[in-house]
Amino acid sequence: MQLPPWRKAVLLSAGLFCITGFASQDARAFDFFGLFGSRDTPPAISPSTVPYALTFQVAGDPDDVEQALENASTLYRLRGDAPVDGDALVRRAQADFGPLLDALWGLGYYNANMVFEIGGTVLRIDSDPTAAIRVAESYRNRAVVPVVARVDPGVLFELRNIEVSDARTRRPFSAQELPPRVVKLEPGDPARAADLRAAQARMVDHFRAQSRPLAKAVAIDPVVFHPTRLMDVSYSLDPGPIAPIGNITVTGTQNVDPAVVRSFIYLEPGDPYSPDALADTRKSVGTIQALSSVRIREAETLDEYGRLPIFVEVTERAPRVVGFSARYSTIDGPAVRGYWEHRNLFGGAERLRLEADIFLAPRNDGTRIKRVGDLERSDIGGRFRASFLKPALGGTRNDLLIDGLIERDRTGGDRYGGYTSRLIDGTAFIRHRFSSTFSAQAGFQVQRGQTSDVLGQIDYLVVGTPASLTYDSTDRPLDPTQGFRINASVSPYPEFLGSSVGMVVSRATASTYYALDEDARYILAGRIGLGSITGADLDEIPANFRFFAGGGGSVRGFRYRSLGPIGPLGQVVGGRSLLEASLEARIKITDTIGIVPFIDAGGAFESSFPDFSEKVRVSAGLGLRYYTAIGPIRLDIAAPLDRRPGDKPLSLYVSIGQAF
Repeated sequence: MQLPPWRKAVLLSAGLFCITGFASQDARAFDFFGLFGSRDTPPAISPSTVPYALTFQVAGDPDDVEQALENASTLYRLRGDAPVDGDALVRRAQADFGPLLDALWGLGYYNANMVFEIGGTVLRIDSDPTAAIRVAESYRNRAVVPVVARVDPGVLFELRNIEVSDARTRRPFSAQELPPRVVKLEPGDPARAADLRAAQARMVDHFRAQSRPLAKAVAIDPVVFHPTRLMDVSYSLDPGPIAPIGNITVTGTQNVDPAVVRSFIYLEPGDPYSPDALADTRKSVGTIQALSSVRIREAETLDEYGRLPIFVEVTERAPRVVGFSARYSTIDGPAVRGYWEHRNLFGGAERLRLEADIFLAPRNDGTRIKRVGDLERSDIGGRFRASFLKPALGGTRNDLLIDGLIERDRTGGDRYGGYTSRLIDGTAFIRHRFSSTFSAQAGFQVQRGQTSDVLGQIDYLVVGTPASLTYDSTDRPLDPTQGFRINASVSPYPEFLGSSVGMVVSRATASTYYALDEDARYILAGRIGLGSITGADLDEIPANFRFFAGGGGSVRGFRYRSLGPIGPLGQVVGGRSLLEASLEARIKITDTIGIVPFIDAGGAFESSFPDFSEKVRVSAGLGLRYYTAIGPIRLDIAAPLDRRPGDKPLSLYVSIGQAF
């Protein structure tokens, strides 16, 4: 098997790691990414089994053939489970002939030939297996049986004629009815069965996207001409009638008010049918935390008005949940968190969540905690939050959100300084959902607190009317491949409402994602963030309202909240404006492993709008992604491109989900 250079390098690194630090068995225990190849090691020689080692030898070595054969082969898939005797081994090989030839035909090799060699004895699809069984048995308790699959794919067949016709009229579709860009098959293309099936699916999807929900494939008829190595293929499709959405029925609710579920469905009877709209509906209803699953089912026939009925089938989850977590940071130290949540408090999917954090607050006076005896009462930070959500007020698309927070925090802990804050905060918002992607909210906030840093101590009361809007058209929350995200907020705290500091805090972030290929293996992602505080001088603004840059969610490579205007004693005091930007290239090497080169830039400024009086810091780095069903596990290594005294040359970040 010919390995690409990157995989050779990874395997070599894994081998060196195994030699220097682990025995082979221990290395397999930590082989999360499958880099050590432990599955390719045959089982141990035994008197009760006949282990074997399988090798594929493909004539011409087409790149895509060996992987397809491995995926189709039972002999390969069960190589770690040794058969009990030679007869069982040969039966496995015989059972592989059909799937392997199907795999070759699926790749367009319709004149393919293959044989197995078991211990040097040839086994053909129609040969007597007795000799192969006898040879396999001779290896028992002596050695691993060498099994070689010799494959000659032959010449790749090509398409000659492609015809797509309407099953109702038997006439071919015109280019206007079915554009060639949808079919994507042309004479001379490889006659791969997988490509033919994919084209059929694209054509059906094309008609369904034109509000034809009953579109279906009636037949596909490939004709192979072996002497000329060509294929003609004809499709028969029934596009079905154009039909709008019919009645929408919600089922499966037992303790949750169906009106709440209906408020998260933005389709209405009479709307044009759209598969994308149904997918958005499933995503929207899935945001109701009282539900565990959502299924959108389409009726098989139209109703008496020519509309397509839709059924939204949901299941509910357990209403109560309790959680606990502990963490440790080399910067911030230990922390514990616990929460209790009720997801359906009054039967309307109301969510009440109580959450408490206790953590070791980093010191910002230059001293450090070296032993338990150094611990002081002021070193303990805490946060208690209570939040309540009432969705779908009166069955509308308006939600009520109420939050309360009590917090004692301290930031910093190094030469860049920090601040201490104590506060109590309460907010109440009404959020209106215009669609599954766009919402806006406005409300009332009261916060009383105290902050202290090198600029002094501020005792404050702010009373404001924050408002914000959110737009999110991305396809995945933790690993987006397309779409936009925009969050913008403005929070005025006028003195006539009772605020001791009259100011307006504004912030906006936007990110976009663009896939360079159909499989979304190459994605460009960009993000920009802006912030501004107007109406008050810097030393009048409580420290916890000021803007800071730096850290994993900002400018990677620089310490968290270490970028901003410098105050007395050379410490960062935060600014009245903020600018952040990031650019990433997300590249999948395999289905589970990817790399992400990135560059970040940003800074905070003393002025109310970025005037670049403070330097914009830039960093660059490389990330590793391990893709799971939940989302990618992220490991980023970043380096400042313009280091300051005290900055580390490299910083490491680990989390779940993409950086933005």
